[in-house]
Amino acid sequence: MTAHVMATPRPASAPATSARRTLMSLLPRVEERLHAFLSKEYERWHALDPRWSVPIDGIADLVNAGGKRMRPTFCLSGYLASGGDPQDQRVVPVAAALELLHACALIHDDVMDESPVRRGAPTVHTGQAALHRERGWRGAAERYGENVAILAGDLALVYSDEIMAEVEPAVAAEWHLLRSELIIGQYMDVAASVEFEPDPETSRWIAIAKSGRYTIHRPLVLGAAVAGRPDAAPAFEEYGAALGEAFQLRDDLLDAFGDSAVTGKPSGQDFEQHKMTLLMALAIQRNAHIRELVPARLRSADHLRELLVETGVRDDVEKHIDGLVERACRAIGAAPLEPEWREELAAMAHEVAYRNA
Repeated sequence: MTAHVMATPRPASAPATSARRTLMSLLPRVEERLHAFLSKEYERWHALDPRWSVPIDGIADLVNAGGKRMRPTFCLSGYLASGGDPQDQRVVPVAAALELLHACALIHDDVMDESPVRRGAPTVHTGQAALHRERGWRGAAERYGENVAILAGDLALVYSDEIMAEVEPAVAAEWHLLRSELIIGQYMDVAASVEFEPDPETSRWIAIAKSGRYTIHRPLVLGAAVAGRPDAAPAFEEYGAALGEAFQLRDDLLDAFGDSAVTGKPSGQDFEQHKMTLLMALAIQRNAHIRELVPARLRSADHLRELLVETGVRDDVEKHIDGLVERACRAIGAAPLEPEWREELAAMAHEVAYRNA
């Protein structure tokens, strides 16, 4: 296997409370589960023919490259905050399945966005296209790379479902809803990019459905379901909706203004792909000239950034993020959870909303 799935838990900017320490003690179990599962699949198919393990390599390379592990982290947090036993292994496969679903989404997203880099390394379709050219194979290299990536993403989805087959029906129902929201939200993102109509409410819904819910809200609720605490779901929904929107807005800002050396992916891709992000919808409403600049692609990227600053959109989005964080903290502050976990989830809200990658 060309990559081993053993990542270090994300660093904590907040004090290492006992809640944080318990959470960090569980994350390595998720990594071990991912590594064991992907290694077994690799060995199974590689033994038959080395070529058959190529899609698995694509998944493993991406998972091994790191990432923030936000979805497993929020799943484990929902479980522990709801009184789940840290010695109980039932939540570990759920958290691992979330990371594999995320791998599926990223691999497919990179194809749709024509992104060359992810987590500081070539994307699956880019790497496979380069291999095609290097070996002088027949056909179009780009199409081959995309085909391999689509299949690798599909396989990651299959693997996530295989792992989730172990869970109870109540947990599975939430899982199915999470996947449906993710795919419908992704479709709406694609549709909005070609329609290119500035509708902040639609952009907000897309951000929450394709990113916020499957990153924060649903993982928290999945964790609570494993712990047998469905009563925690309403507070997690309010917290997750607010923080999920803040998370996506931060993504929008990082795409527009972030340092690709820090984020691990090219900047300005939302501009290139004509994404009707919430940031873009607000900007066009304020200055219609921005709409004309986007189809010009990279030639206008710097000008677009200048306008986002000059029109005050960047500052307004930062203020909106502040408000969303406050809303998330209020929601979790009133949740039926132990005080330490209310504090921990409030600290996590700040980490997510004010990250630089």
